[in-house]
Amino acid sequence: MLVPGFTGGQLDRADHVRHDAEALAALRGDWRARLLKLDNFEPELTADGTLAWTSLADAPEEAELVLLGLGEGGRPHFAAYVPGMRTPPGRSLRLFGMLDQFAPGEAATYAAARSVLDWHSRHGFCANCGAPTTIIRAGWARKCGGCSAEHFPRVDPVVIMLAEHDGRALLGRGKGWPQGRYSALAGFVEPGESIEEAVAREIFEEAGVRVSGVRYVASQPWPFPSSLMMACVAVAEDDALKIDPNELDDAIWVSREDVRTVMAGGEGPFLAAPPYAIAHTLLTEWAKG
Repeated sequence: MLVPGFTGGQLDRADHVRHDAEALAALRGDWRARLLKLDNFEPELTADGTLAWTSLADAPEEAELVLLGLGEGGRPHFAAYVPGMRTPPGRSLRLFGMLDQFAPGEAATYAAARSVLDWHSRHGFCANCGAPTTIIRAGWARKCGGCSAEHFPRVDPVVIMLAEHDGRALLGRGKGWPQGRYSALAGFVEPGESIEEAVAREIFEEAGVRVSGVRYVASQPWPFPSSLMMACVAVAEDDALKIDPNELDDAIWVSREDVRTVMAGGEGPFLAAPPYAIAHTLLTEWAKG
């Protein structure tokens, strides 16, 4: 079974509690309740790669509590949304350094917390009428005080894919990437489009390659800010490239042997994506044949 980065969370999301004010109040009053320690949107990690937690007593007075879920023995776990929180642009060097250190399953809890807190930071007003919204359902929805519309956290569907031809895979290089870094092509699924159609469109738009036979491999939540990455492989009609310079700096075809070498830590024609990225999972699986 594949376990891409940011998956494998251990908390029970306890949806039934989100609708039960009395049960939610009981969880907030549970002396065992834990609060995720965050520096704005960045986590604190212990030496063994687990998330650091504190008690609800440390929540700022103005904070709204978001129920992340129930742990072992029904122990409640919360994150605090503080009005006025804003996600910093990009990812700090500190956070980059942490992403390889998470113990299994811990990154999934952080991904959920970061994504939902970021959503709250950007949805203080109703998209329907413009009136202020307030948190409901244990932090997993907002309600408009003007028109009573309810708003729920959303994820953006993204396809990330390899085109394969004659035993080789197509990799692209984004603008501003580290020297030598190449990865799977990716793009957002557009309205009225299936996963398979999005894969074919994105590969053609970015690299000028026609594909068919799209097959799904795995998916991954990506909390920067809130995407669902759906990894696929497709069969290319030919290997002629016509790169869109607005999308890519470069694109190359790489052999399975090259990919195996690079994924094993050896030198090759590209630098691989880090293990927590689903591009790493996708290339590893493709290299197995």
